[in-house]
Amino acid sequence: MKVIHTDCLVVGAGLAGSAYALHAARAGLDVQLLSLGGPTEANSDQAQGGIIFDTSPEPEALARDIMTASDDMANPAAIEQLVREGPAAVSELLLDDLNIAFDREADGELELTREGGHSKRRIIHAKDLTGHAILSGVVAAVDAIPNITRQKGSVAIDLLTLSHNTDKPADRYEPLTCFGAYVLDGKSGNPMAIVARKTILASGGLGQIFQHSTNRQGSVGHGIAMAYRVGARLIDLEYVQFHPTVFYGKNAPHFLITEALRGEGAVLINGSGKKFVDDFHPLGSLAPRDIVARAIHHEMVASGEACVYLDLSALEPAFVRDRFPFIYKRCLEHGVDITTEAIPVVPAAHYSCGGVHTDLNGRTNVRHLNAIGETACTGLHGANRLASTSLLECLTGAKFTALADIDDIGKMDFRLPIPEPWKSPRRDADLTLIQQDLNLVKQTMWNYAGIIRSEDRLTRARRMLLELREEIQTFYDGCRLTPELITLRNAVQTALLVVHAASLNPVSKGCHFVIGSNQ
Repeated sequence: MKVIHTDCLVVGAGLAGSAYALHAARAGLDVQLLSLGGPTEANSDQAQGGIIFDTSPEPEALARDIMTASDDMANPAAIEQLVREGPAAVSELLLDDLNIAFDREADGELELTREGGHSKRRIIHAKDLTGHAILSGVVAAVDAIPNITRQKGSVAIDLLTLSHNTDKPADRYEPLTCFGAYVLDGKSGNPMAIVARKTILASGGLGQIFQHSTNRQGSVGHGIAMAYRVGARLIDLEYVQFHPTVFYGKNAPHFLITEALRGEGAVLINGSGKKFVDDFHPLGSLAPRDIVARAIHHEMVASGEACVYLDLSALEPAFVRDRFPFIYKRCLEHGVDITTEAIPVVPAAHYSCGGVHTDLNGRTNVRHLNAIGETACTGLHGANRLASTSLLECLTGAKFTALADIDDIGKMDFRLPIPEPWKSPRRDADLTLIQQDLNLVKQTMWNYAGIIRSEDRLTRARRMLLELREEIQTFYDGCRLTPELITLRNAVQTALLVVHAASLNPVSKGCHFVIGSNQ
């Protein structure tokens, strides 16, 4: 079995993972960066609305907005770090270093927009492709550094720990300690081991365990499932945010319709043209996402309609085409001219507010195992995420985790053991069965653990998923590993973890809404 030794193994190459790699490599550390798809194939790339850049002398307003959106469940320390350190993280990397081409006013000042839950304009953007502009710049910087090795097409299988993966019996008495991961090599297709002083989970979200999602294919909570299997603490997994506005069309793909459209004046209406969200919250279409998503769900159930609509009639057509060119073009490809007609939309699974529990330096309860970005949970989002905080959290989390790791590695005297060889069967897995099982996971989660939950629905989901996990594990143990098989195994495990967390929490808060709960 091939074995690679490195200082830092980063599992995931979205904004959080790539920014971490950049900080660590610039400090002289060797970094192995797992990149399952192309350099910009990540959820970060699809972020449309923007990133918070609040340099006002009263940052307390942002802190209040984050706490309000979280349904008063957020961690004040995490909010304080983001509000205090966020502007510098954006300035240092995106503005001063990489010179990302954010939109600007005629006088050269950064153009600010507003999204749902924000009390003021404080979000910078690059048209409606902000995530792509940011990640492309970071990727170019990453690929210019020789001590970052991008393992393209490679996927982590399981984490290496002293408790499970060494040939020394006494190692199991050590504290929980990670020293890298088994990885399916994208070049050879064979398992290998990457032994690392620090392992960083930055594999993104879990939206693709639901039937409808804004996330890229394969976003099934890989980091969460792997962390769970080695004993890492998980938290707040019941809080899965459903984005209110995703394009809905017959035989058309689901794609995100940014909240920034509502920030500029678009409103949600039903088939009769009524602004129905006003009945649920004084902010109407600019209410926090969990409230808007439930309002849409309620309207669709009450009316029997398959979708609602986003009305842009208050916006000038020229402004729409200039400010939102990607959405304009994409909708037009599917028969909707958003300058003359409303956009059909439905909610879809979007963001996991919970994840692998960490402190503000990315540390988990497993030694030398860190988590950042959407995989991690510092408590910043509480029960519901405020719009445009995610990219900022990626930058700040990556920066402070890298700084802590750079300091740690400089003092480390940690013996890196030789892992036991991975034993893989030779029988090929049936891709049709894999896809059918994954579809069953998605349908179960959407129907029984989606926007509206109940004790009976969650009980049924748990029973179905437990049975499916047993079948999948037998399947997994008997077949040669492939990325699709690894994805299926992690998907069913993550789904069970979300259902379990939801079952333990009878109180409706934020994204987690339970019928008949104790409010």
